Amino acid sequence: MKIREISCKTALSPSSLPGLDYSLNPYRGCQHNCAYCYVPNILRIPRTEWGLFVEAKINIPVILSKELKNKKPGTVGISTVTDPYQPVENKYKLTRYCLEQLLKYDFHICIQTKSSLVTRDIDLISNFSKSEIMFSIGTLNDAERKMLELYPSSIDERLAAMKTCSDAGIKTTVFFGPVYPTIKIEDLEKIVDIFVGNGAKEIMVDNFNLKPGIFDVLEKIFPNHKDLIKSTYYFKKIFEETDRLCKEKNIQVVTAF
Repeated sequence: MKIREISCKTALSPSSLPGLDYSLNPYRGCQHNCAYCYVPNILRIPRTEWGLFVEAKINIPVILSKELKNKKPGTVGISTVTDPYQPVENKYKLTRYCLEQLLKYDFHICIQTKSSLVTRDIDLISNFSKSEIMFSIGTLNDAERKMLELYPSSIDERLAAMKTCSDAGIKTTVFFGPVYPTIKIEDLEKIVDIFVGNGAKEIMVDNFNLKPGIFDVLEKIFPNHKDLIKSTYYFKKIFEETDRLCKEKNIQVVTAF
C-alpha cells in the first residue's frame, strides 16, 4: 500500500446525490479495496491500481475552513468516493479535523463508512444540529463479506459501532448494499431485526453497480449466483420484502440514488 501526501485546491464539491449539497473527500483512493467498488470507473483509475494507494490531502482542513466562510449552508456528504474512516485516518485524522471545521459553522453532515473508527469522533458528530452516519452492510455473513470486502471492519464491528453511535443520539442508517447475491428472501426478517436492534433508523437498499469490469470480478467469486448479480427482479423482490418488514417496525426504506 502506497501512502502519499498531497495538497488540494478545493475541499467542498457540489453534489448531485439525493439529500447532499456538497461532497468532502479527505482522501483519494481507498485501502478497503472492495471488489464491487465502482469509484475507479468514476475517477478513471485502472482497476488494477485501485486499492493499492491512498493520497492524503493534508491541507484539506485549512482549505475547508476558508471555503466555509463563503459557502451557503447545506448538507455535506463525507465521503462520496472513498471511506473517510479507512485505516490511514488513524494516522492523519483528516476527517476529524474537517469535522471540527464543519462544526464551527454547523453544516449538516452525512457520513458513510464501513469502519468502526467512526466511533472515535462521536464527541464531534453528536454536537451537530443534524448529523447522520450510514453504515454500509451488504451481508451478515462475515465469511462471505471477506470475499468481497477484505479490509474494512467486520460486520459485528460495524453493528456494534452503529449501536454505539445510535445510543449517543446520532441518527444511524444502514446502507444495505450492494445486497449480496447469496441472501434469500427468507433471510431478510433476521437481517432487518438485527439492523433495527442495533440502532438503524432507516435502511437504504442497493444492488451492484455493474460498471465495466465489475461483473467479471464478481462472477469469479460467486459463480453459482452470477444470474442474481445482474437480476433486477431479484433486487426488486429484496427491496419489496425489506420494505414490508420495515413498515411493521416504522422504519423507512428507500432505494439508493
